[in-house]
Amino acid sequence: MAVEIFERLPDPQTYLDLRQAGALGPYSLEAAKAGLPKSLHCVVLEMDGQDIGMGRIVGDGALVVHIADIVVRPEHHGKGYGRLIMQALSDWIARNVPDTAYVNLLADVPADRLYEKFGFRETAPKTIGMAFKKGI
Repeated sequence: MAVEIFERLPDPQTYLDLRQAGALGPYSLEAAKAGLPKSLHCVVLEMDGQDIGMGRIVGDGALVVHIADIVVRPEHHGKGYGRLIMQALSDWIARNVPDTAYVNLLADVPADRLYEKFGFRETAPKTIGMAFKKGI
């Protein structure tokens, strides 16, 4: 079973399914259909024609970029697939985003250990991540 990585968006339902599998939280199908095409970049991991993981970059592409939606189906954890996704996203950023851009992500523990390998550091106490989800 070979794993391949592709630079493409998942279809909206697959995106929602991957998020659910990774316990990332729900969105509506309408939101996925509207939001996914606005991504700066996305990669999808495929195994035997099935999407098993993904990662996405959003933002303006020059001042601020945000890495989002990094997920691998739980049955494929521990095989280096998260690292493969992060490497592909990091490579795209290196090629396409100015050196002065602010590149950020929100890390769930224990995934923060993976992101540290790509140069990400906690910003607290000077800066803390904050979130607001409309409707909740």
